[in-house]
Amino acid sequence: MTALRIGHGYDVHRLAEGRKLILGGVELPFEKGLLGHSDADVLLHAVMDALLGAAGLGDIGGHFPDTDEAYRGISSMLLLRHTMEKLREEGYAVVNVDATVIAQAPKIAPYLEQMRRNIAGVLDVPLRQVNIKGTTEEKLGFTGSGAGIAAHAVCLIEKVS
Repeated sequence: MTALRIGHGYDVHRLAEGRKLILGGVELPFEKGLLGHSDADVLLHAVMDALLGAAGLGDIGGHFPDTDEAYRGISSMLLLRHTMEKLREEGYAVVNVDATVIAQAPKIAPYLEQMRRNIAGVLDVPLRQVNIKGTTEEKLGFTGSGAGIAAHAVCLIEKVS
């Protein structure tokens, strides 16, 4: 019998001057970036939380705490690699990931394919197994006002060993 598990992840970061905007491991040209201890890549943080949750391994705060200087400014792509190592150690493989980035600006459509390639490469799945969407909140709430960016992700993993 194949053991399938579903996970959900959510993350949000405030936009701030003087920071690079990194989403899905891609640097987007924008006048502000996301504020956080690491590179604050909300998309990858949501994906990692979904994966860890599906495997019953807690969350990224427990594995990569913002109180640890080793993670200051670290690339979330590296953290995603570490997350996948943890899943593999537990005998899990990723089936698919579906994520939504919520931002009034910038438009992320031109960068979606590179984000998908980045994530699929680390998860070791075909490109079709990673889906990313962008949406606005029609100028409502903190994302709609341009104060921050949020992301949701869901995943399916399976026990392979």
